[in-house]
Amino acid sequence: MSDLPLVLLHAYPVDARMWNSVREPLAERTRLITPDQRGLGRSPLPSGDTEPSLDHAAYDVVALLDRLGLDKVVLGGCSMGGYVTLAVLRLAPERVGGLVFIDTKAEADTDAARENRLAVARRAETEGVHGWLAESMLPNLLGETTRNRRPELVDHVRGLIEQQPPAGVAWAQRAMAARDDATDVLRSADVPSVVIVGEEDTVTPPEKARDLADILPRGELVVLPEAGHLTPLEAPEGVVDAVSRVLR
Repeated sequence: MSDLPLVLLHAYPVDARMWNSVREPLAERTRLITPDQRGLGRSPLPSGDTEPSLDHAAYDVVALLDRLGLDKVVLGGCSMGGYVTLAVLRLAPERVGGLVFIDTKAEADTDAARENRLAVARRAETEGVHGWLAESMLPNLLGETTRNRRPELVDHVRGLIEQQPPAGVAWAQRAMAARDDATDVLRSADVPSVVIVGEEDTVTPPEKARDLADILPRGELVVLPEAGHLTPLEAPEGVVDAVSRVLR
């Protein structure tokens, strides 16, 4: 068993159930903690919430560590979970003893990407998420191999998206749109680190992952074949093996 617990933060627009395929094998290696992020899954948006910011999500993580009495953990996340991991690293680097970045990046959004996020947030608030959000996102979230060969997984991810609260979807999009570039945070993260990416990821492609791994002082890149943006669902065995390298 690893001395440090492992905290994994899920992607948008799903919840902690995205870790179910890797949960058992990772829990055999260390204590595993997979919270739902605010507004998604079973985690409510705080009443009177302030302006959406991933800094608030980072405070949630640190508060969770405090409640659990954990001084230091291996911290990681997929996609948006990676952005929150970077925000925690900026807020409380002394709490992080290892890093796992899965299908994510350190750069801020382009202007076009930011506008798209804000448009999605507005639509979620006015129309809800049923009937359009999953269909618009599945081609980007799952690799071509998955979409062609694994209809049951496509349906599973569709179901996860359809179950997310519209207010949480809108909050997450606005928080991600407001995030700053975090490349500087990576340079100071001198802890064991792994960067995992699906070979078919078109959102944060392998070349982006390589840039991230190169910036990390102790970063290792793992590219998983026949997987897209949600590698813990598409290639769970490869993700478990890659994460285990940091736990060792």
